[in-house]
Amino acid sequence: MAIVPVIMCGGGGTRLWPTSRPGRPKQFLRLLGERSLFQETIQRLAGVPGLLDPVIVAGVGHEAQIVEQLGEIGQTAQLVLEPTPRDSGPAVAAAVLHVAAAHPEAVAVVLASDHHIPDVEAFRTAIFEAVAVARQGRVVVLGVRPDAPSSAYGYIEPGDLLAPASRGRQVRSFVEKPDAPTARRYVGEGRLWNSGNFVAPVGLIAEEFQAYCPQVIEPVAAALAEADWNGVVRRLSPSFAEAAKISFDYAVMEKTDRAAVLPVDFVWSDLGAWDAVWAAGERTPDANSVSGSAVLIDTAGAVVRAAQGMMVSTVGVKNVAVIVERDAVLVCALDSAQSVKSVVEQINERSWAPPQPQRVMVARELADLSRRLDDWLDVSALPLWWSLGADHRRGGFHERLSLNGRPVESPRRARVQMRQAHVYATAGALGWSGPWRQAMEHGIDYFERRYRRADGQFRTLVGASGDVIDDTAMLYDQAFALLGWASAAIGSEAPLEAHAVELLRQMRHARRCAAGGFYEAGEHANLSNPHMHLFEAALAWLSIGRSDCWQDLASEIATLALERFIDPSRGYLREHFDADWRPAQGDLGRIVEPGHQFEWSWLLARWFRLSGDKRALEAAKLLFQHGCVGVDAARGVAVDALDDDLKVRSPQARLWPQTERLKAALLLGEIDPAGGETYELCAQSAARSMLAFLDTPVLGVWRDKLGPDGAWKDEPAPASSLYHIAGAIWEFRRVLHARPRPQPARLAPTFSSTGALGGAEQGSYFAGSA
Repeated sequence: MAIVPVIMCGGGGTRLWPTSRPGRPKQFLRLLGERSLFQETIQRLAGVPGLLDPVIVAGVGHEAQIVEQLGEIGQTAQLVLEPTPRDSGPAVAAAVLHVAAAHPEAVAVVLASDHHIPDVEAFRTAIFEAVAVARQGRVVVLGVRPDAPSSAYGYIEPGDLLAPASRGRQVRSFVEKPDAPTARRYVGEGRLWNSGNFVAPVGLIAEEFQAYCPQVIEPVAAALAEADWNGVVRRLSPSFAEAAKISFDYAVMEKTDRAAVLPVDFVWSDLGAWDAVWAAGERTPDANSVSGSAVLIDTAGAVVRAAQGMMVSTVGVKNVAVIVERDAVLVCALDSAQSVKSVVEQINERSWAPPQPQRVMVARELADLSRRLDDWLDVSALPLWWSLGADHRRGGFHERLSLNGRPVESPRRARVQMRQAHVYATAGALGWSGPWRQAMEHGIDYFERRYRRADGQFRTLVGASGDVIDDTAMLYDQAFALLGWASAAIGSEAPLEAHAVELLRQMRHARRCAAGGFYEAGEHANLSNPHMHLFEAALAWLSIGRSDCWQDLASEIATLALERFIDPSRGYLREHFDADWRPAQGDLGRIVEPGHQFEWSWLLARWFRLSGDKRALEAAKLLFQHGCVGVDAARGVAVDALDDDLKVRSPQARLWPQTERLKAALLLGEIDPAGGETYELCAQSAARSMLAFLDTPVLGVWRDKLGPDGAWKDEPAPASSLYHIAGAIWEFRRVLHARPRPQPARLAPTFSSTGALGGAEQGSYFAGSA
């Protein structure tokens, strides 16, 4: 019988104002350490044998935060998203019906996402005791033995033991939050705090809803049946709003005759107010709980929190909460912390909407990061890779430059020549005033002379002097021929589309797979990666070309990605496949690369904009989520590879996955405003990590690999990365210019959203995308 954790994320945390807000309630805050309460809740049951991945119930507006925080701890989950809040009753009903559809015999462990339970082992022991009782046909609530009277919690009056060998007891009564004298009496009588965490078979909960509160279960069932569901995220339909707004306690627990309570002794707090945060947190010898920059003089028994960039000072105060955010300040006596909710109510009555300084500051930093990256590209990198990165004597581009900007002799790959041609063609289309045309033509001319085979396709490798080293026509290299020609076609009179259409015809003739798509030359014939770049080339030609073949190619690859490359049950993209596009056997079939999750996410989001295919957008969001699993929080970088259990396979971090993380975060934030704040923070982190890779003795080159110990690998900069870096910088520039400009930060010079770069995706640089 399956055991499924159900995490309820609907709390508002109003008593923890001003830190807890509707847009980022307390469960997503780091109140007591490096992890949020939500992350701590997930990890209390993470890795326990016999438990399935959790189901998370939350408002649709919190999806991006959940995705981000799941990624930080490497956890996969299913999400059930409410279009509007209807209290815990409908939320529980949605969760149990969702679980029951796949696991009708399952036991649900329903947990609040915002509780503090430091003794993980005691908690796990209690859960399994509760599961055993629940399997006897009971809805089991965890009842915490009070360590002191409290008016902040509801109480449970326990009854007789259910069985001699069980600690589970019948429930005689539930009582709401009492006044202080009554709370003291309840503690003396042996009543228990109602923790709000319970365990029960999903079928039993559904039955009790139907018996006692059909006005909840029936609209919820309709909302589930009508929901958008992609196997990972289920967005409930508007029918959910028709469910009665009622708590689970009122809807079921106080009515059912199957309620049971399991007394537990571990430390527990719902962290409902600042006094609870003070009690649960680490304290100084003066009994102060301090977070952020603060100077405390003659202060005792205080909780003091300062937002980043703020300084708080206290002198001669005791037993107070001093909470300083950038737009609001709270000062209250700790014994009045429960009354903070009244402050929020009065603020709401006055319709005062505080500014969003955090987002304003993030927007300003994003603008500054974009400006710095623009300057690096336009002033340093593009001139350097033409003056020293191009071989002006023998033709073509060098494969590598040292960190001092000197060419390093080595064999030359076809893809590098067309990547560099693509970069300079796009730079020219976006207004770079340097010698972009000469650089573009230099790369294309060398590519045509040195790499074209007799059959019209292109070989993969030549020596520095132009001699053939490897005559193989790799699908990957043909994709970059198509992309480079598309970018060059914007500023060229040459019949480049005719060349591209003919090459595609040759590829279809020679490389067509029986199961769809194309095979790659070499030992590993069925790969997702070359298709990714073919997809990119098709999207580039779609905005400027005239042939129907580009629409057909893009649609074919999008379908292949959505139906074959992306795992249907987990939502991540694999790299290696068999001839029928099933995951390859053995170790190769297990590889999951965070960088490619981000890169495909960006491409599928673009495809959604062109085609309106909602599957593509949902897949893009999930791919981004799984890419975030591979971000090492300590170094702030996406690692090279995971296994299909999403555990780190290769902790090294290359530069290019950081660029793809930036591109995907920017575009998804533009498409999905509800997750805008989270995507902005992801973009901020990715841009910062990019700048770290670009910090070299000579500006315009980069470090390519960061080790797990935080040390850089001492090696030349690969030319192939300029395509990734430039693409991210241009996406940054485009998206920032689609937003209101934060002041006083300076933005990069604007560029036209019409004319040569317009077309199917208005306002983008489309053909020049990377």
